[in-house]
Amino acid sequence: MDVISEKLKLLPENPGVYIMLDEYKNVIYVGKARVLKNRVRQYFHNTQKPEKVMKMVENIRDFNYIITKTEIDALALENSLIKKYKPKYNILLKDDKTYPYIKVDLREDFPNFTITRKIKKDGCRYFGPFMGGINCGDILQILQLTYNVRQCRTKTNGKKRECLNYHIGICAAPCAGKVSKEDYAGQVKKALAFLDGNYKSAEQLLKNKMLACAAAENFELALDYKNKLAMLSKLEAKRITTLNKYVDADIIAYASNGLYSAVNVLVTRKGIMQGGSNYALDEAHMNDGEALTAFITQYYSNRELPSEIICEEFCEKELIQNYFKEKFSKSVEITVAKLGDKARLLKMAKENADDYLEKSIDKIKHKDDMTKNACKHLQEQLSLTRYPRRMECYDISNISGVDKVGSMVVFIDGEADRTSYRRFKIKTVEGANDFASLQEVLLRRIDRLATDAEKFPKPDLIIIDGGKGQLSAVKEIFAEKNINDIDLISLAKREEEVFTCNSEESIKILHRDYSLKMLQRIRDEAHRFAITYFRNIHSKRNLSSVLNEIDGIGKVKRLALLEKFTTLDKIMSASIEQLAEVEGISPALAQKIKNYLEENL
Repeated sequence: MDVISEKLKLLPENPGVYIMLDEYKNVIYVGKARVLKNRVRQYFHNTQKPEKVMKMVENIRDFNYIITKTEIDALALENSLIKKYKPKYNILLKDDKTYPYIKVDLREDFPNFTITRKIKKDGCRYFGPFMGGINCGDILQILQLTYNVRQCRTKTNGKKRECLNYHIGICAAPCAGKVSKEDYAGQVKKALAFLDGNYKSAEQLLKNKMLACAAAENFELALDYKNKLAMLSKLEAKRITTLNKYVDADIIAYASNGLYSAVNVLVTRKGIMQGGSNYALDEAHMNDGEALTAFITQYYSNRELPSEIICEEFCEKELIQNYFKEKFSKSVEITVAKLGDKARLLKMAKENADDYLEKSIDKIKHKDDMTKNACKHLQEQLSLTRYPRRMECYDISNISGVDKVGSMVVFIDGEADRTSYRRFKIKTVEGANDFASLQEVLLRRIDRLATDAEKFPKPDLIIIDGGKGQLSAVKEIFAEKNINDIDLISLAKREEEVFTCNSEESIKILHRDYSLKMLQRIRDEAHRFAITYFRNIHSKRNLSSVLNEIDGIGKVKRLALLEKFTTLDKIMSASIEQLAEVEGISPALAQKIKNYLEENL
């Protein structure tokens, strides 16, 4: 603590970001401060602190700080550093549970309507998110059925042959020149009005088409129209009649028991309640206001901003508003609701957050046992030189030495970090030699430590899928490169034995032990990732060689087919119309491809 005491005396009174480090120099917490001197000193005063903060302080061995011009800059930098370092005591929202949006680019002559889960600053309009039992695909079908707008990306040069959607009356076929730009723009305008919550015209059109189909005894299509009408009724039922139909608002409530926290987010768009999501948080903020601010900034880093956020009075209202205005060039009203409908919505969100926290505490504790606590236990059982915060696991995949690939998967504090996964094509090894392939992959990985440590940080522990032989092969690389500050083990599948560099004998961890289950998860993930990459390469090579046999398919058309369908199975199951959508493939050539594949495969 002598180092910390000396640094505390030198802290400036500027705004900025502080970075807490453990004994292994791992970043365990990142925070922002209006006045660095005051905030950082609070952690080391003998005052009452939240339990999670006290646990974190016990692990602090050093800290750094970065001065920023304003507190808004500090908030932005804090968000970036949290994503970069993934500190164990910070809120870190996962991106895997994202709801779908409908995207349309109005700058195009003939805009198409597509589903996406990623919001980009690309000038397009996004509608959503669609949640709470509303299927985004069904919404698109309604747009096609009622307004004949297109979903495909086919070039609209008027040279293509119209597809099946045109013939069944659900697309105006601008790609085939069947509709003028002005007429199509009129249909797009109606479709946009529908997405903005005006369902009346769509409802009437669907009703008319349903009755027409029933009169023509086309009962299957009539039933489809009936189901779409039922979904429109479901959408209308979600409308909050007392809210302005033009208001897009998210309602965010926070609950905490001092150790764990939860947030509930309710989403309303165009006055319609879309649904809600719960988030379990495991953070060490000094107060609820900071925790809520950190959640909000991370939550909207990859989502469309609403026009209004309704949240509790302890939120850092002005800071959040200024942050959104400066960083996203959008004015977002932060409303602290105390009366009326907005207050009732906030109360609903708060009740949901409280309920979720109460029911999820055991789940959070179990997750800790499976991840951070499992890492600590693994260090003890295997006598590792350091806490295995960043673990990398390697596997090799091939069939008889063909299309050899390697995989690297990364776990941080016991959880998969999929953005850090890497794949390797084996370049120097002849035949099926897993030992030599592992050596090549590890050589390439270790070489990146010196040249690209930013993207490839040094791991604390490297795990090899295999037994003694695989471990020995990698030990040779460690010796050659003089690597002595990274722990190395292997996990043999048959008996689930762990081999280390410190003993000739294997270590058997109890099968019910969470640390073994964690090793099995990372090993199985490395195997899955390697197999997936191998199948991809193998399938593409087979597809390319098959296409070479078809007259009329040159390099350009072959690449276009590969880009659209990626695998042989997908191209075989494609219809003639789908094949003909590929640039350069005429209906006649599509028929030829189909015939060849059916006759020869």
